Amino acid sequence: MVLPIVVYGDPVLRKVGEELDKNYPGLGQLIKDMFDTMYNAKGVGLAAPQIGKAVRLFIVDTSPFAEVDEEDEDEEDEFTPEQRKELEKFKKVFINPRILKEKGEEWAFSEGCLSIPKIRENVNRQPDIEIEYYDETFKKHVEKYTGLIARVIQHEYDHIEGKLFTDKISPFKRKMISGKLKDISVGKISADYKTRIYRPKK
Repeated sequence: MVLPIVVYGDPVLRKVGEELDKNYPGLGQLIKDMFDTMYNAKGVGLAAPQIGKAVRLFIVDTSPFAEVDEEDEDEEDEFTPEQRKELEKFKKVFINPRILKEKGEEWAFSEGCLSIPKIRENVNRQPDIEIEYYDETFKKHVEKYTGLIARVIQHEYDHIEGKLFTDKISPFKRKMISGKLKDISVGKISADYKTRIYRPKK
């Protein structure tokens, strides 16, 4: 089932997520709904707070990054065949994740977010991470990732820590987009997917 995506201004996006256990009600359906929602919005990652649940769960599928834009055939491919293959196959569920290490020289990449429609900004992140997490069967993993996959994981991990990519840009850039962020928070947005605007109780 496709769920509405919570947008900027909703307090749930600023909450630190609570840990889940294997008896969490409807966990399997929740994960399925999150994938349906992410694919409907053409995203590469989605965290539980983005559908209104402040729990430590996010999903990632980087396959859209591996798609070749036939209109840009003359442009130099930014990925090697090996990298493209890795991106094409990377699809995971992360439950109760904990980033153990981040290392390397920070690099900039233009990030967007389904909870902040139509805004993209360059964000600096370290390229290499080590992460501990549980999969959908509650099997524990400790894995290392690099480059774009690491970045997507870092972006989604920020969500379950109550952080947004706009927190990582300069104060000047934040000021430049403050009007757009305010518009999003009051529902003045145009998105190609269902959204949920925060309406404070009076």
